[in-house]
Amino acid sequence: MPGSKHLRGVGSKEQREYEHIKESAEKSGRYGKRAKEVAARTVMKHHKQEAHKKGQ
Repeated sequence: MPGSKHLRGVGSKEQREYEHIKESAEKSGRYGKRAKEVAARTVMKHHKQEAHKKGQ
């Protein structure tokens, strides 16, 4: 993932999930310019629901 921004407090699996959601949203044109924000919020929502500790 060269050149991609890493989300703070998430692990590598969740980072890959973020990239996948973001790229899918951008490709399909969903959410317009908010694709990155929606992807980040989705990953963080799942991260919190799983009660992960910071960085795991």
